[in-house]
Amino acid sequence: MIAGRYLRARRKEAFISIIASLTMVGVAIGVATLIVVMSVMNGFRAELLTKILGLNGHFTAFPIEREFTDYKETIAALQQVDGVEFAVYFVEGQVLASGNGSSAGVTVRGMDEENLKKLKLLYNGAAQGGWDNWDSSKGVAIGYRLAQTLGVSLGDSVTIINPDGAMTPFGTTPQIRSYPVNVIFDLGMVEFDSFFMYMPLAPAQEFFKLYEDVLKPGQKPLDPMATDAEIDAAYMRISQASAAEIFIDDPDNVSVMRERLQADSVTRPLVLTDWQQRNETFFSALQVERVVMFTILSMIILVAAFNIISSLVMLVKDKSSDIAVLRTMGATRGSIMRIFSITGTTIGVVGTLIGLALGLLVASYAEPLRAFLSNTLGVAIFPPEVFFLSALPSKTDPLEVTVVVCLALGLSFLATLYPAWRAAQYDPVEALRYE
Repeated sequence: MIAGRYLRARRKEAFISIIASLTMVGVAIGVATLIVVMSVMNGFRAELLTKILGLNGHFTAFPIEREFTDYKETIAALQQVDGVEFAVYFVEGQVLASGNGSSAGVTVRGMDEENLKKLKLLYNGAAQGGWDNWDSSKGVAIGYRLAQTLGVSLGDSVTIINPDGAMTPFGTTPQIRSYPVNVIFDLGMVEFDSFFMYMPLAPAQEFFKLYEDVLKPGQKPLDPMATDAEIDAAYMRISQASAAEIFIDDPDNVSVMRERLQADSVTRPLVLTDWQQRNETFFSALQVERVVMFTILSMIILVAAFNIISSLVMLVKDKSSDIAVLRTMGATRGSIMRIFSITGTTIGVVGTLIGLALGLLVASYAEPLRAFLSNTLGVAIFPPEVFFLSALPSKTDPLEVTVVVCLALGLSFLATLYPAWRAAQYDPVEALRYE
């Protein structure tokens, strides 16, 4: 009751109450800021992880010792390993793509429709066109940002240039082919939407010369004057793949799965690189940034806690005669200490609850707020070219919210101890000497 009376402002105590209110606002801002920033950073990491692992496997398997001609058998063997969700094979190469007056370096991946269907992020990300009859389409699929860069739309032709072309007496001639755009996809990640192009598997193998024509078993070499029909009848084409992507049930269980994949009966030697190795620097930087941001923003709550100390010290000074009267009426030192501890802690609790509600609200509507501020101010907030994602993600972690709330409440309580202890040490005789 007494602590509540001290918190309610009266005319002569208005200044102290204003300081207490500002302290409460400081605690609320600190808690809300921590919740919002940590939620956005969690969302950023989760979204990047989803996008990266939605298109690239948890393991990438590269063939060694011999050409990857047995890719179908290898994929079938990999999918039998316990813990493997599925695996896909692909052809990959770097080319220069050009459209209506613009050009860009892109990564071309050749995949058949069966494997495309396994990549839900890509298969469901078709913004224009579709994947029907993909294997026989002889077209390409590109990201919408790459389409904007090249100035092409659905149905337009894209020319791709492979520097490793045919050998001539004058050197290597670049290989140039044109393909219609059958699919424009939007994956929500700038890197994938700007630099990836997909082709059906057979045209990609032909374009990158990942095949070999060999004589059929028992067939004798043909004479140089053989017709095309005789050559087709005598030779068979053995195609190759560049590598394979392996998707596992638990992305964090890469060390155990690496041992399984290397120990189980895979029919050929493979070099495995996991997603943590490929993105180690990036995700380590994200983790360091999260820790640093949490530490820095915690200083806001710490400053608010010091404000609690200053406001309580002023309140104790102002209430010195009240403390003396209470002591002469029989109040113990513990009672006096509890009064001022409750006063300061109440400021921290109310500020924390306001900050919790505000932080959860802002974190839930982070992307609409970003879009509103961008449109209102005319400034690109969270530009996708810098942050890789086209929208501001937010993912609230209940454990982190609990840590933030406990931190704020703990600092608020600790901030009350010294002023409350000083109030309990007041000598009633000295306090009332000049009354």
